[in-house]
Amino acid sequence: MNEKKLVATRDAYGKALVLLGEQNPNIVVLDADLAASTRTSMFAKEFPERFFDMGVAEQDMISTAAGLAASGKIAFASTFAVFGAGRAWDQIRISVAYTRQNVKIVVTHGGITTGEDGASHQANEDLAIMRAIPNMTVIVPADAIETEKVIKTAALFYGPMYIRLSRGKTPLVYESKDGDFKIGKGIVMRKGRDVTIFACGIMVDKALDAALALEASKIDCRVVNLHTIKPIDKELIIECAKETSAVVVAEEHSIIGGLGSAVAEVLVENCCVPMARIGVSDMFGESGKPEELLVKYGLTSQKIASAVLSVLKRKL
Repeated sequence: MNEKKLVATRDAYGKALVLLGEQNPNIVVLDADLAASTRTSMFAKEFPERFFDMGVAEQDMISTAAGLAASGKIAFASTFAVFGAGRAWDQIRISVAYTRQNVKIVVTHGGITTGEDGASHQANEDLAIMRAIPNMTVIVPADAIETEKVIKTAALFYGPMYIRLSRGKTPLVYESKDGDFKIGKGIVMRKGRDVTIFACGIMVDKALDAALALEASKIDCRVVNLHTIKPIDKELIIECAKETSAVVVAEEHSIIGGLGSAVAEVLVENCCVPMARIGVSDMFGESGKPEELLVKYGLTSQKIASAVLSVLKRKL
C-alpha cells in the first residue's frame, strides 16, 4: 500500500489567500494574534496593507471584519476554532449573520486533534454553535486539496461563512485538483450498496479506510464526503438512505449538534433507517498526542467499521 501524503489544511488556506490576494484587491484578511498558526502570515507578508492583526481581541476582529465587508471588502477573519466560534459568538450572530455581511470566518485547530493544548483549546462544539445561527454557511473540508477549492469558492460566494480547518498534517483524500466544489452538495467518494458512511473533515479518510477494511467481509460501503454541514445536502442523504437502508456518520466533533445531528434531522423527517454516530461523546477532551486522542475518543476507522456492523444488524 502506498504511503499517504500528508498536508495541513491550514497551509493550503494560507497559500489560497495569497492567490486570491493577487487576483482581487478587495480581499482583506484579519487575525487575532495567531497569524503564524493560522497561516494568514503568508498573506500578511505579500499584502501588508490589506492585513489587520487585531491582537488578542476576537470580538473586535469580527466587528472590524463586518465593517470592512459593509464597505465592499471580502473579509477573511481567522483564529483558532475555539476562539472564533466561542469568544466572538455574539459579534458573529449580530454583526455578521444578522446583517448578512460578506465575512468568511476561517478557523484552524478544530476538533480533538489540537492535541497537547488540551480541552481549553479543543473545539468540539463549534459546528453545533455555528450551524444554529441563521444565514450562516458551515463547511469542513476533507483535505488540503478541497480546502483550496473551498477558499476560492468562499471568495466568490456572498454571505457569512464558517470554515473549519485542522492543526496538523492530514491525509489527502483527493488525487488531483480536478472536479468542482459546490456549496451544499456532498461528494460520493466510493460507491456501495450495503451501508452509507457520511463523513466530514479528517474523518473522510478514516471512513474510506473502514470501507476498504470491510471489503474482506464482503460488505460494500458507500462513502460520502458531506463537507457542507449547512446547508446540508438533503437530497443526497435521502437518496443514499433509501438505496443502502443503513447509515453511519463520522465527524471530529461532539455527537451533539454537528454533522450527525444534521443527518439525523433529515432522516427522521424523510427516511428513517438504522443509524450510528461516530464522534466525541458528551465530554471535554484532554491533553495528548492527536493520534492517541483519536483512539481514546473513538474517532478511528476501526470504530467506524464496528458501527457499520452494528447498523447492518439492525437493518430490516
